[in-house]
Amino acid sequence: MCGRSQLEVSEELGARLWQRFPDDGNVRCYSTGRPRVTMPNEDRYLAATAKRNRRSTASDLSRQLSSATGTTVSRQTVYRRLGHIGLYARRPVRCVPLTVTHCRM
Repeated sequence: MCGRSQLEVSEELGARLWQRFPDDGNVRCYSTGRPRVTMPNEDRYLAATAKRNRRSTASDLSRQLSSATGTTVSRQTVYRRLGHIGLYARRPVRCVPLTVTHCRM
């Protein structure tokens, strides 16, 4: 079969993965770049908390995440994570308060 198994993976690749597994219990490739501060389950927690209380600010959510999981994140990180899932902050519209006469019109 010319060095390939039934899965069409070379024996060399299998041996390399087998050697890497005992080191850290993981066979994933090492990635470049800065590692993420929050895990996916913490991102889901942020989303659920933000949806539960729509008026909470990014600073409030950061404090809640820190007290719940022990992970300290900045408000910019919270803002970015919520933006990735489609929850954007909106600035309330400033309008003139209506009087009783306006309501009758």
